[in-house]
Amino acid sequence: MSAGDPSGAPPDTIWEQAHDSAEFRELRGRLRRFVFPMAGLFLAWYLLYVLLADYAHGFMSTKIAGNFTVGLLFGLLQFVSTFLITWLYVRYANKKLDPLAERIKDDIENPEKEGA
Repeated sequence: MSAGDPSGAPPDTIWEQAHDSAEFRELRGRLRRFVFPMAGLFLAWYLLYVLLADYAHGFMSTKIAGNFTVGLLFGLLQFVSTFLITWLYVRYANKKLDPLAERIKDDIENPEKEGA
């Protein structure tokens, strides 16, 4: 029994109840609905960059301005897309994930409120 657990239930039981709850399944689903498509898009974008760099030398060495090439632009856009994905995730998490996670945490820490 945990000293911080007022219900007296073993910690494993509390975790199992939280894990099996509809709210936790919803949280996991929301996370997966963002992460899997975004990861797939990013990996496809990165694969395109690698394949173009390896097989389309002429295209990637096309000069845009001065010595600035399409390949360099695509490489810089990899960084931009990483920051964009991070920003989108933080925004999504703040709106869709964190409130639900906070509710689950409150239910675990304050089981007496659940019936109210």
